[in-house]
Amino acid sequence: RNMSSAGPEGRKKMRECDGLIDSLVYYIQGAIADHEPNDKATENCVCILHNLSYQLEIELPETYAQRIYMQRRNISSHDKTPGCFGTRSRKVKEKQQDTPLPEEKSNPRGVESLWHSTLIRIYLSLIAKSTRNYTQEASLGALQNLTAGTGPMPFAVARTVVQKANGLPSIRTMLHVSHPAVKKTAVSLLRNLSRNPSLQSDIAREVLPDLVSILPESVPGSDIACETTASICYTLYNLTQSSSHNARLLLSAGGLPKIITISMNDSNMFSKASRAASVLLHSLWSHTELHSAYKK
Repeated sequence: RNMSSAGPEGRKKMRECDGLIDSLVYYIQGAIADHEPNDKATENCVCILHNLSYQLEIELPETYAQRIYMQRRNISSHDKTPGCFGTRSRKVKEKQQDTPLPEEKSNPRGVESLWHSTLIRIYLSLIAKSTRNYTQEASLGALQNLTAGTGPMPFAVARTVVQKANGLPSIRTMLHVSHPAVKKTAVSLLRNLSRNPSLQSDIAREVLPDLVSILPESVPGSDIACETTASICYTLYNLTQSSSHNARLLLSAGGLPKIITISMNDSNMFSKASRAASVLLHSLWSHTELHSAYKK
């Protein structure tokens, strides 16, 4: 667990270690089957997998990139950048988001397991069944890592979480836990998921009222709560930017007074949350058909 957080070279060596990832997944599957999701070894295994999934899309070997994404649409050579997936133009990213992953292997091995739907379902199962905060946080964090990029893999994982594995109810429960790091990671995962336009209506229906309910009445006093508040605002921004229906849902859930109060705090310490709230307010105002409702 310590070695898996030692940086990119350490992660690379551990991902390449024959049988290591398979053994970790095997152990967790056994713990879940035996109804023992709270033991310390399971926590360690999940924390290792969480660390090994960090920056996975960027750090995957080129051979994996070619094999996994061979079905993606042809991209002209001048749009390509060195490395695995790199930073590409908006148009290219939009194309990639529409490109499905090839059919999954039924028996993934090694690094292929890290983004496979089997492990995604294991994380969601641990989120639902474990009461151990570190296990919950690591499971949420692994999904956050896997959905963090802009290539086909993060969007495929997001679709699996939301639509194929019905993961939103379990994630929604984590919004209401008392442990601040677990709550922060759950919100960060939702922020990643909400970037996918095809999932926004599902996410808004399932969790938008919950996100509004956990928004503080004013800017919170701690750094972690401040970051969580900023992430909530950016998630709501993603959900409402192109949907007046979702903006109305935010309004009916009582979100506007909270967002206004948070946006008006100009202290440097809390600028991240107030800036995010201001961006959200600006976006909400773009729905001109809601102006009269806002004014009321």
